[in-house]
Amino acid sequence: MTKKQASPATSLIQFTHLLDAAQGDSVPCGSKRLLFGLSLPELTELVAGLGERPYRAKQLSEALYRQWISTLDELTTWPKALRDRLVAEGWQVGRPEIVQQFLSTDGTERYLVRCGDGQTVETVWMPEGDGAEIPEEDDTEPARRRATICVSSQIGCAVNCQFCLTAKLGLSRSLTAGEIAGQVVAVLRRQQVELNRSRINLVFMGMGEPLLNCDEFFKAVRILVEQVGMHEARMTVSTSGIVPGIERFAKEKIRPRLAISLNAPNNEIRSEIMPINRKWPIEVVLDAVRKIPLRNREKITFEYVLLGGVTDQPEHAEQVVKLVRRANLPIYINLIVWNPGPDVPYSQPKPEDVVRFQQTLIAAGIQAFQRRPRGRDIYAACGQLKRTVEIG
Repeated sequence: MTKKQASPATSLIQFTHLLDAAQGDSVPCGSKRLLFGLSLPELTELVAGLGERPYRAKQLSEALYRQWISTLDELTTWPKALRDRLVAEGWQVGRPEIVQQFLSTDGTERYLVRCGDGQTVETVWMPEGDGAEIPEEDDTEPARRRATICVSSQIGCAVNCQFCLTAKLGLSRSLTAGEIAGQVVAVLRRQQVELNRSRINLVFMGMGEPLLNCDEFFKAVRILVEQVGMHEARMTVSTSGIVPGIERFAKEKIRPRLAISLNAPNNEIRSEIMPINRKWPIEVVLDAVRKIPLRNREKITFEYVLLGGVTDQPEHAEQVVKLVRRANLPIYINLIVWNPGPDVPYSQPKPEDVVRFQQTLIAAGIQAFQRRPRGRDIYAACGQLKRTVEIG
């Protein structure tokens, strides 16, 4: 089967209600008081409440976000009596923890990461990246270590892209800033990464729609930049086209690069495979993207999933060329060969169709890259994340 069979259509009103529900508050982890995820001003306020001077907040931030402590016993810059006061008031580090690991034949690692309330999300470590990252203008020396971490922003997803396994989960809840940033630190700690000796890229392309969780997502980005010490230019966030989120993105001072999950050459096909297009069609999304004050040499990425017989034909490539020209934006295109999953009724494109599609774009002067599938054998590739614990 090359195309999803018709099913009872969800009305635009019903779908809008689902999206509105997806923007609800993140669920706190019971009565626990978690330090990981607090900004420096919040830590300073906490320290002031203990009757301590602001430098204690900087020590606490350093321990949480640079030393990656797991327990307050490791907070050795604080006297034991002060640490005991934190514990007595119910505070704990509260960073998400990796509870299960799956290793691919290509070196990719998929992690099941447990949050404080016991629910899990998936995070992926890709050594050497995926071959389709945007070139970085600030790189002047070869890095000693290169890798990409794919990060989740929600438990499940409400957007319901028809070709994606995560969509089958529905949405449980959004993640907190600490749970988003905590995935990154948990993986860095596991891999024993030295940030000053490595080039680590972050792609917020895991489970969930980041721009349906704007407050917590952007807080996590600020924590990762200002406190963990990562560079925003090495971060990319992918959105299915949440226009209010894109408008919020345009106003943020600290933000990643932006990738739009285009995945179709026109509104008709996109509405079929991505119901979000019924609310915000391609033209509306592009209008919102044009309002973003791009940095010097910054480009927008279009992600395009090639579905056999559905989005991969020569006429589709020609339509994408016209769409890019009308967009009048500095654009890269990442071509993604669809990654199969159980009960998802699409097929992979033929290799020759993929090559022809890419060559059509390049011939039109569009920078087009093919993303290498990483971790497909362990359900770690794009569109495969579903908290899968049985492989093979």
